[in-house]
Amino acid sequence: MFLTSLLQSKNKKRAQSFIIGFEDLGIEDIPLVGGKNAALGEMYSQLAPLGIRIPGGFAVTAHAYWYFLEKANLKQKIAELLEDLNPHNIANLQERGAAVREVILAADLPEDLRAEIKKAYKKLGSFDVAVRSSATAEDLPGASFAGQQETYLNVKGQEELLLSIKKAFASLFTDRAISYREDKGFSHLDIALSVGVQKMVRADKASSGVLFTLDTETGFDKVVVINSSYGLGETIVQGKVTPDEFVVFKPSLKEGYQAILEKSLGRKTHKVVYGRKGVETVAVPKKDQERFSLQQKEVLQLAQWGVKIEEHFSQKHQRAQPMDIEWAKDGITGELFVVQARPETVHSIKKGNVYKEYRVKEKGKVLVQGAAVGTKIMQGKVRVIKSTKNIHEFKKGEILVTEVTDPDWEPIMKIASSIVTDKGGRTSHAAIVSRELGISSVVGTGNATLVLKTGQEITVDCSSGKTGYAYQGRVAFETREHKLDTIPKTRTKLMVNIGSPEEAFSNAFLPAKGVGLGRIEFIIASNIGIHPNALLSYQSLQKTHKALAQEIERRTQGFSNKTEFFEAELAEGIAKIGAAFWPHQVIIRFSDFKTNEYRKLLGGELYEPKEENPMLGWRGASRYYHKDFQEAFGLECKALKRVRENMGLKNVMAMIPFCRTPEEGKKVLGIMERHGLTRSRDRELKVYVMCEVPSNVVLAEEFLELFDGMSIGSNDLTQLVLGLDRDSARISSIGNENSEAVREMVAEAVSTCKRKKKYSGICGQAPSDYPKFNEFLVQQQIESISLNPDVFLQTLELVAKAEKKYSRFPFV
Repeated sequence: MFLTSLLQSKNKKRAQSFIIGFEDLGIEDIPLVGGKNAALGEMYSQLAPLGIRIPGGFAVTAHAYWYFLEKANLKQKIAELLEDLNPHNIANLQERGAAVREVILAADLPEDLRAEIKKAYKKLGSFDVAVRSSATAEDLPGASFAGQQETYLNVKGQEELLLSIKKAFASLFTDRAISYREDKGFSHLDIALSVGVQKMVRADKASSGVLFTLDTETGFDKVVVINSSYGLGETIVQGKVTPDEFVVFKPSLKEGYQAILEKSLGRKTHKVVYGRKGVETVAVPKKDQERFSLQQKEVLQLAQWGVKIEEHFSQKHQRAQPMDIEWAKDGITGELFVVQARPETVHSIKKGNVYKEYRVKEKGKVLVQGAAVGTKIMQGKVRVIKSTKNIHEFKKGEILVTEVTDPDWEPIMKIASSIVTDKGGRTSHAAIVSRELGISSVVGTGNATLVLKTGQEITVDCSSGKTGYAYQGRVAFETREHKLDTIPKTRTKLMVNIGSPEEAFSNAFLPAKGVGLGRIEFIIASNIGIHPNALLSYQSLQKTHKALAQEIERRTQGFSNKTEFFEAELAEGIAKIGAAFWPHQVIIRFSDFKTNEYRKLLGGELYEPKEENPMLGWRGASRYYHKDFQEAFGLECKALKRVRENMGLKNVMAMIPFCRTPEEGKKVLGIMERHGLTRSRDRELKVYVMCEVPSNVVLAEEFLELFDGMSIGSNDLTQLVLGLDRDSARISSIGNENSEAVREMVAEAVSTCKRKKKYSGICGQAPSDYPKFNEFLVQQQIESISLNPDVFLQTLELVAKAEKKYSRFPFV
């Protein structure tokens, strides 16, 4: 009885405290100190012992806020000022908000509260501090009040601290905060504001940024996405710069691999630093703009912290809880710190059993492009607004086009059908709010406010990956919704064909058993764009072809070793596809450009012969061992080796296209071994051969002595069996994959693979184009069928029906 009474007394005293140190706070203290401060306390007390650095500090409690309002007789005044509030009338909202903030700032903090704050500040060491607001309904799963209230940085001395705390209290009534609460159904006088006072991290001398423990656009949860820029973090959130971006793969990170899937150099033209009168924005030197703002080891360190924080809060909530984390690097000590963490509130509350896809039926004229936010397609009339002074002009359903947004834009952002900005990256304010509102937007276009005009109708397309487009007019598109929990299971492995790495994460939610064909030609064409021999010959080109060398230098900025550019870009593209479908097998086909396609790459005309029929010429395996290309092929081998050995994506396998004879196969395997990609050293590596030349079927047993299986390329196999030029429209009606001759070849190839206990699959176009062809494949008991993503789900159902029809077949 005594212990119970003592505990109750202690809890009551704590609930009536003005100040609580981070070391005495936990996530259960949200009613006392709000979501932000409770999370900081939880990390400071529970995760700091695990090596995660959290700056020390204290919380001015919600009780202190109510005490201030009571002593200053503010509650009734605020209620009266908000009595005629109309949040849909921008002028009324602005007027009411300003009036409430004015009465709060005019009131004095009670003397006993002032004394407690001064005492805590002195105990902290009287350092420069950050003053952060923390509403009691903030950072909850399903309601993110991020950016609704103000933060004050580099606060010095007791009097400036006291003023900043009062400003933070007043910021509970910013226009955007009032509007947000109205939308979410929160009462303005039922929510309190706690204030976090935290030691400043000198990021003005280094860098800072945001970290998400999932992909922000697709919700793919096996990656950590880190944004980073120089100086204090406002430039990223306010969208004033496009930050560096790093994507790290969680599963192989946990196994100790250098699991950075992708690095993107941002446009870091400005940074926020300490000035004589608070903080100020200054230009970033050119040489710093051209290098990454974080080192590789720091990226991996932050990713590991992100995973630990996510795991901790997931255990606390007893469900998966992705996190949105702010970090900073101290430029004096060189140490990294986590300064804030909140639940991710967009993808974490979505229903996981529904897959919705958007697809344009026709490509329109591209007006502007930038970073895609979300995966939807939106349409509407443009409204260009360059200042918040003019937001009253905006009409519901229009597409907001502006230079950059901050929280003051939110009253109209919530009624926009889409948002297009000149500046900002995927963690800018415009991007964060767009996700929460469930709209897709395009940020960082560079020129939207110059190109797009008020009243113009456009289509905003974010369905194609990282790049979003604004098309002229209303472009036809379709949406499809699939309930994944009703999709049938099949004995045959259904896989997908993936070209662009940009589409990998958005298709990761398909119930596919891996990738049957990953085409690296897409990566070479779009991400690299330079002929590999031009990169290998860069030094000599500086003397013989100066203009070409200068263009290569421009495109490979940041890479002194030009072949490293090719390897790194190719490895990143392959790795994204491998990560999206991990742990299932991902089969990556080495480059299968024809000579006319290679000529289109920068510098290609110097190295490629002109052929009368490139389809039957120098392509596939015959290139790889040829003296004029084997070093270029070596770069592909090294990239794949990097993906498997450095990044830890052991599910990525290799495939050789257009291998005409077993002798060619032996030569290619020899070149691969020379570049370190060999099954004798890497026991888990599989090397497959495309079955697309009739000789592959006729000599299947000999090919299968060399390779681990065959993947049927039905496009080329049909062409060569029937003697067709598949590029000729005049003879296209003669036959297709449904030809009896083609079926005989496919049946023989699958049969030989089964007899030799080797892999058999098909990755050509036939299963995607001819539904009946799948029934034939099921009859042959092929191990896997690989399909284009847009027909995957409907084909899955056809295969399930075919398997019921031929139910005597065992599981593969």
